[in-house]
Amino acid sequence: MCLCFETIKIVDGVCENISFHQSRFNKTREKLFLTNQKIDLKNAIKAPLKGVYRAKVVYGNEIENIEIRAYEPRREFSRFLLKKADFEYAYKFLDRRALEERYEGFDEVVFVKDELLTDTSIANIALLIDGVWKTPKSPLLKGTMRAKLLSDGMLQEENLSKSDIKIAQKFAIMNALMGFKILDNITIEEEN
Repeated sequence: MCLCFETIKIVDGVCENISFHQSRFNKTREKLFLTNQKIDLKNAIKAPLKGVYRAKVVYGNEIENIEIRAYEPRREFSRFLLKKADFEYAYKFLDRRALEERYEGFDEVVFVKDELLTDTSIANIALLIDGVWKTPKSPLLKGTMRAKLLSDGMLQEENLSKSDIKIAQKFAIMNALMGFKILDNITIEEEN
């Protein structure tokens, strides 16, 4: 069985959105590794008290490794490729080969499954349509930032198709590290 991981943002000693990470961690361990033994992520992570860090918690039945390093924001995004997703990624597996294939000339991929938008290789997505931020109802991976924003009422789940991109006023990506990031001046092109 492939190991899984959580990526958690730490700001001045505080693990952000830890309850959402804990929930996914517990559900994944119960479903994939058949254990309901409780491990408290907050206690397992020795968070630095000053600065912004990225904690990567690798686990299976137990925590295998915790790597903490200074957080460096990822690149800018301007060109996206719409790409058919012919794989499943319901759990945050350490083996990300299906997600990490790169396409020359594009910064990132927006996956499409059953004619519906899902997410990118590193983030969930949202479209602002008629003043409401909407996120795909069935992403490949239900991210923790997405879960938090749904819980807070900032996002609504909806089946979104490629045609919704054309009517959206704005496009955003979100994950545990970058938060909710509205992207301006982007292009989204279909795969040939």
